[in-house]
Amino acid sequence: MTDTFEKTSWSWQLSQFQQQAGEWWEYQFYRFERALPELPTGWSISPRLGELLKFLFWLVLGLFVAWVGWRLWREFSPYIYSWLNRSGNLTDFRVKNRSNESSIALLLERSQEFYRQGNYREACRCVYLAMLQQLDKKAIAPHKLSRTDGEYLQLLRSSVTPIQPYETLITTHEQLCFGNAEILPDNYEQCRQAYREISPE
Repeated sequence: MTDTFEKTSWSWQLSQFQQQAGEWWEYQFYRFERALPELPTGWSISPRLGELLKFLFWLVLGLFVAWVGWRLWREFSPYIYSWLNRSGNLTDFRVKNRSNESSIALLLERSQEFYRQGNYREACRCVYLAMLQQLDKKAIAPHKLSRTDGEYLQLLRSSVTPIQPYETLITTHEQLCFGNAEILPDNYEQCRQAYREISPE
């Protein structure tokens, strides 16, 4: 029986990388120290002040890295959640789909009731919520309470075509929440038409 040896391994490559990074860092620090002007004789920084300056440097660097990480997370988290949801458990997805379909049907039914009562604001709102359920069901944009209309639009522009029906529903919802414009039967008809384009019944 012949012995087989690994030519390389992840742990060895990682240790090599750590060693090379450490050596590079030491070299850069050495070059930086050499570039500093010589202090006058008899003048020196107290060890306490040196430690404080080191601490402040690492604190500022840590805060900067945390800030960059937070900005990257805010930018890419919708895509990450969407990807994770697509590769999630299929059984859970089927159960979730069934409940989504019933809640979508219920929302569309309620929108019709509000329309008949002349409450066009709530009718449009129900169609908008049905769209959100549809996006969640198709794993295009998993539902998150913290997600704004602008974030939904940003996510949809990179993942669906045509975008126009979604824009119609989202801008109408923004008018409902932040505008004083009166919502008319025409607005509701536009929302219903946009929803039919997204999900033909």
